[in-house]
Amino acid sequence: MIKRVKVTDLKLGMYIHDLNCGWMDHGFLRTRFMLRKEEDLQKLLTSKVVDVDIDTVRGIDISDGEAHPEVETSLEHRIQETTTRSHNLPAKTTHAEELSIAQDIQAEASEVITGMMADIRLGKQVEVERVSPVVAQITESILRNPGTLMSLCRMKEGDTYTFQHCVSVATLLVAFCRYMGMEKEQLIEAGIGGMLHDVGKMRVPDHILNKPGKLTDPEFEIMKSHVALGLETLRQTPGISPFIMQIAGEHHERFDGSGYPNGHRGAEISLVGRMAAVVDVYDAITSNRVYHRGMEPALALKKLFEWSEYHFDPELVQHFIQAIGIYPVGSLVRLDSQRLGVVVEQGEKGLLFPIVRVVYDAKRRKKIDPIDIDLSHPQEGDDHILNNEQPEDWGINPFDYLTLDIGA
Repeated sequence: MIKRVKVTDLKLGMYIHDLNCGWMDHGFLRTRFMLRKEEDLQKLLTSKVVDVDIDTVRGIDISDGEAHPEVETSLEHRIQETTTRSHNLPAKTTHAEELSIAQDIQAEASEVITGMMADIRLGKQVEVERVSPVVAQITESILRNPGTLMSLCRMKEGDTYTFQHCVSVATLLVAFCRYMGMEKEQLIEAGIGGMLHDVGKMRVPDHILNKPGKLTDPEFEIMKSHVALGLETLRQTPGISPFIMQIAGEHHERFDGSGYPNGHRGAEISLVGRMAAVVDVYDAITSNRVYHRGMEPALALKKLFEWSEYHFDPELVQHFIQAIGIYPVGSLVRLDSQRLGVVVEQGEKGLLFPIVRVVYDAKRRKKIDPIDIDLSHPQEGDDHILNNEQPEDWGINPFDYLTLDIGA
């Protein structure tokens, strides 16, 4: 049985099933392991981890603690409650109409940020005028149909992760700020801040920045210096507003004060800084790395919701879920009819009723010709979503279908 327990209740001999925090927020090579050493126990007690899941079959049990199914049921209910308060604006274009435009924008943004970061590594100054035009295009795409460009954010190559992460954070942050009702000028500033939030990493040694594994404690301290280095770089850059500086300087601060570089907490962190922290972690945990397999979007949102008890502004996490959908574009879901489908965009009746591209018959375990079903307009037996599915369990790559234009 999986139980959730406080770190202070851990004992040697327990099996850690999940550390319940982002992979950059703990100092362990794995998130599942037998707790055998006193030094590992002490490391957990002094870490940012507050509670963990233990496997009582693989390790010793504890009399206290909440059983995992109860945790999951409560979590599902609380997340679904947030969907009733969503006020997303309807998309102005369909996924099919926006797709080729969004692909071109993403390609251009990746090219711009890669070239600019290479120049910064050579000691050249940040040129905001190179970033602004493509951020304006990102903003226009988000204003038309946020789900399409956001769905492309998870398509990253390992060797260029840092650059593509910047594009993704820019895109997600623009969408988040749009949901929060910010003006277009602020959306563009948010996009620029997202593109430049990790600019300090270009001054971190390559062997640390691109290490294919967990960083040692000294290496992690060097990595954390990228925030201060980034701020130093941006202070020397014309056209950088305080709003942009907040994104670059506060995206690793945590609501409970456990973040860096200043350990600020709560309202000491700016609104956009708290928003950037949510977006940065969401993109990181949904991205595949050499040493870290990305979570599916829906699972990542659950994790953010859990962590908002400590590390993130709880209200902003709820707003973020509302902004991108309880079933984000790119999620694989199972329908009542036992068909599997990829979410391609949000529907008209709220976050529980997206448009799903049905691609697989789970009963017969065979692919079927893709067809789009708008769950906000029931048909074929009033299909609705039963649960999320793991694409690898079915040999399905959602991106193959997201980038497929099957027409209206």
